Amino acid sequence: MTKSEFLEKLREALGNDLDDSLVQENVDYYEQYIHDEVNSGRSEEEVIGELGDPWAIARTVIDAAEGTQGPGGSYDYEQDGQTYGQQGRVKRIDAPGRGWWRMILLLLGVIGVLIAVVAVVGGIISLVAPILVPVLIIMVIIRAFERRH
Repeated sequence: MTKSEFLEKLREALGNDLDDSLVQENVDYYEQYIHDEVNSGRSEEEVIGELGDPWAIARTVIDAAEGTQGPGGSYDYEQDGQTYGQQGRVKRIDAPGRGWWRMILLLLGVIGVLIAVVAVVGGIISLVAPILVPVLIIMVIIRAFERRH
């Protein structure tokens, strides 16, 4: 999905339940987010894939705008070390991307590599052992025999 397709689907999904200014604010936010991420060296496809389904994002924004975000009709979120908050209406929803799940994926990747290395080394040892063990036994016997004479 391209950036324009993503933003159009988001606009369509938000337009059913929110006023035009709120729709535009959210679309502008995601447009800027995608632009910033692409300028930081990531591909547009990767950023959009990370954001996920625009309809799911719209559902979150709409739920927050309808007051289901918690008591008092407000919310706070943190992005790049800055805290943002709104009272009574939603401007932005923090985009996913950098979080604890990346650390878990990295850890799982490292564990996977270690398991693969152990499996390869174990396989090599299991192939070489039937040949190497008898050779080592014969060498030990020959050395023991040479020491006696």
